[in-house]
Amino acid sequence: MLWKRRPVQGFIRSVVRWGVFIPLWLLFAWTDFRSAWSSIIGFGVEVSGPTGSLVGGMIKTGVIFWIANTLAMIFYVLPEWERLILLRLGKSVGSKGPGLFIVPPFLYSVASIIDVRITTYEVKATKTLTMDNIPVDVTAAVELEVEDPEKAAIDVRDYWKTTEWASMEALKNTIGSNNLRPLLSETEKIASFLKAEIDEAAKDFGVNVRAVRITDVGAPPSLIEELAVIARAERSAKAKQIQADAEISVATALAEATRMLETQEGSLQLRQIQALLEMSKEESAMIIIYPMDSIAGSQIANAAAGTQISRKPKA
Repeated sequence: MLWKRRPVQGFIRSVVRWGVFIPLWLLFAWTDFRSAWSSIIGFGVEVSGPTGSLVGGMIKTGVIFWIANTLAMIFYVLPEWERLILLRLGKSVGSKGPGLFIVPPFLYSVASIIDVRITTYEVKATKTLTMDNIPVDVTAAVELEVEDPEKAAIDVRDYWKTTEWASMEALKNTIGSNNLRPLLSETEKIASFLKAEIDEAAKDFGVNVRAVRITDVGAPPSLIEELAVIARAERSAKAKQIQADAEISVATALAEATRMLETQEGSLQLRQIQALLEMSKEESAMIIIYPMDSIAGSQIANAAAGTQISRKPKA
């Protein structure tokens, strides 16, 4: 596992371990094993001599291996996303990393190695009652990162589980303090409030909550149907209200135009000319202009109207 997570560190430790062990073993323990082997070959019946040399060689091998392993374990190579929390005689001296560094044995010790990458996990609240006593299932995705590795390692035993429990509690409190409709329609606002609440609890142990997203809100199907009916009725009422407001605006504009035409001299004639221009755009339109107060003009108009009626095909 160490080779997969930190291969460079594993390689350096192996080189140091065997680079120290082999020369020391050849220098101090090899002679004992050679003496024991020579005694066994030369004196097959006498076992006290070779046994003593063999035991001494094994003890020396164990001590040499412990020394080599201790020297190898002082080397640390951390990638960019990891930080090492260092203790000196039990007291924290800060975080180290990334890169290669040496931790002297006996005086210093490693409290923890913290992954500071952004992490996302899922929080679920099942059958939680809203303010209007409706059981819902809510799922939220929480995105966080370790902002202060020293706090995450020293001030709390398991920052991950603590943040998860804080998120669960905040989610249930948020559901209980809201009605169902805001949970369904105002998810961004609810998520923003939820983020602030989780972040307030998590900052005490060095964790920063970057974002919270409400991914799913499950409610009873019958209730969803009722809410859909209510929403349709509200949309219909809103459309009628908009139409009524538009009609009021049009009526107000027409009344204002009428007052202007009455007060301004010659405005009515200009409006009549504009109306004639608009009617003339129709291909099938016939326009007859006559004085409005003239009897002769009225007779001409009636005659023209009668001619138009006589031209229509009979059914």
